[in-house]
Amino acid sequence: MNITDLRDAAPWDADDDKLREECGIFGILGARDAAAITALGLHALQHRGQEAVGITSFDGQEFYSRRGIGHVAANFSSGSALAELPGMMAAGHVRYSTTGGSGLRNVQPLFADLASGGFAIAHNGNISNAMHLKRDLVRKGAIFQSTSDTEVIIHLVATSRYPTLLDRFVDALRLVEGAYSLICMTNHGMIACRDPLGIRPLVMGKIGDTVIFASETVALDVVGAAYLREVEPGELVQVDLDGNVRSHRPFGETPARPCIFEHVYFSRPDSVLNGHSVYGVRKAIGAQLAIESPADADLVIPVPDSGVPAAIGYAQQSGIPFELGIIRSHYVGRTFITPSDGARNADVKRKHNANRALVAGKKIVLIDDSIVRGTTSLQIVQMMRDAGASEVHMRIASPPTEHSCFYGVDTPERSKLLAAQMDVAAMADFIQADSLAFVSIDGLYRAVGEQQRNKACPQYCDACFSGEYPTRLTDLGERESPAQLSFPVEKVA
Repeated sequence: MNITDLRDAAPWDADDDKLREECGIFGILGARDAAAITALGLHALQHRGQEAVGITSFDGQEFYSRRGIGHVAANFSSGSALAELPGMMAAGHVRYSTTGGSGLRNVQPLFADLASGGFAIAHNGNISNAMHLKRDLVRKGAIFQSTSDTEVIIHLVATSRYPTLLDRFVDALRLVEGAYSLICMTNHGMIACRDPLGIRPLVMGKIGDTVIFASETVALDVVGAAYLREVEPGELVQVDLDGNVRSHRPFGETPARPCIFEHVYFSRPDSVLNGHSVYGVRKAIGAQLAIESPADADLVIPVPDSGVPAAIGYAQQSGIPFELGIIRSHYVGRTFITPSDGARNADVKRKHNANRALVAGKKIVLIDDSIVRGTTSLQIVQMMRDAGASEVHMRIASPPTEHSCFYGVDTPERSKLLAAQMDVAAMADFIQADSLAFVSIDGLYRAVGEQQRNKACPQYCDACFSGEYPTRLTDLGERESPAQLSFPVEKVA
């Protein structure tokens, strides 16, 4: 298939041309209005998952849950909704699911009555051996109520033979591969933890004596909490109902590998991640792009909104003026999949429209965070040409995305990733740009404060760029073996 055929066959759903993040989690212990604060914290994390939301609370005697499809505001804006969630402890989850995984049964937090009492869990990440574990549990008689990989953890805790809940929880996590940040609620308090590599983020804060955990610092800011620290990779933080905090390190010391794409796209720009301002890192990536891949142009234009900080950095480093040459509507829902070319173009313009008076006759540099399938980039480049741009140069604030993610990011299969099919010159032809360049992987590492990528032991998980996965991928190997029997387990963040 040649480039023209690929372009014509490309899916024209612009929402399907971004890496879909994971999920967001929030937990609080020691506040009278715990559920209301949780809803506010989840609203700050809405960018991490927009398909469903859930909150579970505990009043010292009973657990209460409310879950719904859609945004936080649509489900928890009323006093009556929050009145259903009494208690001084609560945990919540915003969710983005993979195709076919939508539905209330998969909305978190998941809850189960164990022998030791109630157990609720909210999970950000992906268990890369969930199918393997589920197969074994089903053969032993386990009955699953969801297709979520998170439910595997509940069954492992329930079937562990260790005496205390904390020991059973640790025992369960020792069997798990992949990425997880977890917030768990029990009759005795809250447990927050990260996987030994710290792939997914989790931070800790306080309002007075009230303890809070969240996926990002922005959620702490929004609820008025002071940031204390990150939950360390491999750490379990246990908080009892009196607010006493204990730290456990059951997995030993392992070099951390946090997800580097959090800096590129996933986290909100006003968050602080691994000690670095996300906004500052994105500007630094743009500056690296200008150093590595300069362009003779009149204007630097971001693809809104994710390309804005990198475009500012590119403009400042290059001396080329920064302008908003594309205006985005913030009142548009999911792009419709439509059959005709005219309708396709209408869908593009529902979300983005060229600032024609600014762009006409200009040589422009377009800055975006990534290229996944390439269809959005193709449409945006064409939009600039239709608006009269004389040259369109595309610069990308990440290395080429050549590999799928198995750690909680909904990535297309590798055969649908443009960078896995083409070199950079062919990609430029595909999106019809005058030139195309990506920041180098060492340039990306310099932007996050490293001298360069440590090839022997990378400082971050960058598998989507390098193909070097930091954990085993048991389920992937078994799916590729036709002799293996598999059960459907959704990859849920």
